[in-house]
Amino acid sequence: MDYQFNKLSQEQADNIAFNWRYEGEFSFYNMTADEEDLTEFLNPVQRGDKYFIVTKDSEEVGFFYFEYEGDLIDVGLGIKPELTGCGLGVEFIKAGLDYAISKYNPREITLSVATFNKRAIKVYKKVGFKSIETFMQDTNGSRFEFLKMRYKCAN
Repeated sequence: MDYQFNKLSQEQADNIAFNWRYEGEFSFYNMTADEEDLTEFLNPVQRGDKYFIVTKDSEEVGFFYFEYEGDLIDVGLGIKPELTGCGLGVEFIKAGLDYAISKYNPREITLSVATFNKRAIKVYKKVGFKSIETFMQDTNGSRFEFLKMRYKCAN
């Protein structure tokens, strides 16, 4: 699985925000789709030490965000647009889980995903996430349904 995690640099944040473009309904995940998320992502102080670029064989493949509180971690992530749908999801998510567990030693890891993103939900379930609840959230200029999922760590 040979993935490397490094703190996201300003150059990498700018590249992701302005050059990574998802198509169709997945354009929802473009960084420029939500001004508040974009502001945090581009501001090094707000971004802090929570965002990591993920590389494999020196190539950027995605990023992870880890919000650590006590023994819980909430994650966010993105796979480079041209790599989505290529069968990398399971190993990418497993690499992120392994990294989070080794760095933070959490009891559980949560994430939230838009319910229309059936492809991602299938991958999350495949690696061991369980559905907790659905909720509505204002984002990207509208209101969307999300699914909160939980992964119990074996520690």
